[in-house]
Amino acid sequence: MAKIKIVTDSSVTIEPELVNALDITIVPLSVMVDGVLYSDADLKEGEFLRLMKESTNLPKTSQPPVGVFAEVFEELSESADYIVAIHMSHALSGTIEAARQGATLANANVTVIDSSFTDQALKFQVVEAAKLAKEGAELEEILKKIEEVREKTELYIGVSTLENLVKGGRIGRVTGLISSLLNIRVVMQMDNHQLQPIAKGRGDKTFKKWLVELEEKLKTAKVAEIGISYAGTASFANEIKERLQVFVEKPISVLETGSIIQTHTGENAWAILIRYN
Repeated sequence: MAKIKIVTDSSVTIEPELVNALDITIVPLSVMVDGVLYSDADLKEGEFLRLMKESTNLPKTSQPPVGVFAEVFEELSESADYIVAIHMSHALSGTIEAARQGATLANANVTVIDSSFTDQALKFQVVEAAKLAKEGAELEEILKKIEEVREKTELYIGVSTLENLVKGGRIGRVTGLISSLLNIRVVMQMDNHQLQPIAKGRGDKTFKKWLVELEEKLKTAKVAEIGISYAGTASFANEIKERLQVFVEKPISVLETGSIIQTHTGENAWAILIRYN
């Protein structure tokens, strides 16, 4: 029976107890705030938003160095026959390219996969792969499951400001300018590696109106799991949980997203991650 290890990056939003129980390896990205470099793994909940508020410039995120990936893969290969590395979308970061380069340098059997997502949508793939690996599944079965989960996942994000997304080059400047002038809230869906606006309007009622539309959609859907992530306060995320829990048996995870995501979303953002059966 082949021994398989699962690797991901710190853009994943996941419960620490799951990481430990499923023996998942997380390679941290870095974030620079006013010239000081922090490992994403070292920043505690709430700490990064405080640093970002006090910063004069938008923090800059950077993927792990190629050499770090090579070292991680080499080390894991000592106790594993295969390594499956699942990372955030190439459209959001160069992390997956660094992982691919690291894999070519390492004396290890590494399969690098673009999840097409990030945050808890990335978690869905990582956790399902890690469960199968722990059960002793073959590599092909794990890869097939990852693809299946990816195909049945949706990622929605709501932002209260587009300033960080514009500064970070994730959306066009004209859209961002309109948003800041009109106090517009925007809901976006990640589709084919790109964030596409699907609802916008003034004030938080925009979010609540869109949420009603999502509830209507979920009434006829078969949902495997839902995750809710947030940047800043958890109040709206918890409200979403109360409204969506009826559509899924598994308890909904409400988690604060990490510094990598918060850099781009700014404060008072949230995400709904859905995996269908």
